[in-house]
Amino acid sequence: MFTDHMGMVELAKINELAHVNLPVMLMPDDFKAYSKIRVDNHLFNKENLPSHFKVKEYCPNVFRNLRERFGIDEIDFRESLTRSQPMQVDSPGRSNAKFYITSDKMYIMKTLLSDEVEQMHSLLKEYHPYVVERHGKTLLPQYLSMCRLTVDSVETYCVVMRNVLSTHLQIHKKYDLKGSTVDREASHKELEKNLPTYKDNDFMKDGTKVYIGDHAKQQLMETLTADVEFLMKLNLMDYSLLLAIHDVNKAEEEGIQQESEDDVIEEEEEEQCGVPTPPDSPQTAARDRAASNGAINPEVEIYAIESYESAPQREIYFMALIDVLTHYGVKKQAAKAAKTVKYGSNADGISTVEPDQYGRRFLDFMNQAIV
Repeated sequence: MFTDHMGMVELAKINELAHVNLPVMLMPDDFKAYSKIRVDNHLFNKENLPSHFKVKEYCPNVFRNLRERFGIDEIDFRESLTRSQPMQVDSPGRSNAKFYITSDKMYIMKTLLSDEVEQMHSLLKEYHPYVVERHGKTLLPQYLSMCRLTVDSVETYCVVMRNVLSTHLQIHKKYDLKGSTVDREASHKELEKNLPTYKDNDFMKDGTKVYIGDHAKQQLMETLTADVEFLMKLNLMDYSLLLAIHDVNKAEEEGIQQESEDDVIEEEEEEQCGVPTPPDSPQTAARDRAASNGAINPEVEIYAIESYESAPQREIYFMALIDVLTHYGVKKQAAKAAKTVKYGSNADGISTVEPDQYGRRFLDFMNQAIV
């Protein structure tokens, strides 16, 4: 039901905002503001959609300003969300929330619990000034819109974020890294997936490194350090770095193999039809795919970093921080105490530790992982 009418709701509320002038300066009330829209669906697609549903958009001017800071065009944003029905996807981290991806893979919609909406409101007051100060240069999630959808008295909360993996390149390996070692291996259930998400111990066992060179590492660590210190200041912990890897050599081999298969298909078709290869044939398309392997489109793959020229692996890396809303409160303090008793001398490797310790350990791990 969520995906069936989300596009219509997004279109309605974005169209409404399109006629509102964005204030030159945001005021404190903008962080408390909301807009409400009621959609009466008497005629259009009534068989599949409910007759009435409502949407409440939180802090519309703040999120519109954030979209501008992140260089997102309003028309493109609207089209991405409304072009067709979003598809549900697996969570990239530990979250039990439901995730939906737009048809062009540009944006992720994540469901929230009501208390997480309160956390988002609290975060937003610090998050927006930080994004402004950093001129949009951050690996924190890019929060772009937040709303509550009510259908048949059932409320669903949702936040829209930019998709880290909005890429035309194939992802060959994926890691969720926290810098901790206790219980940080991919489960057997996870390993059964086509593209499992591996964890810290898998990363170290594989001998994986992020080969981007000194200059790129310095810039990346500067951004990561600023982001982590921001999270530490807000008493947040248990976040992860999502690392996805495109293997350029493997992609080229796959491209050659695909081209050979398409050549055979094309030859068979020519024998049957006696016609030359047209410009849009599978063979031509295969060549285009092979030519594009390893090519980065900076307008889409904003998270992508290429390995340095003489690196032992020819790779393209996609990196961003995820699951950043966990506050170190009473529950996490109790969890830390329980795990400390359980793991004893290995307790330094547990993920549930104070935000300062978590952040410093996380940065130390990343500093060793990136070369």
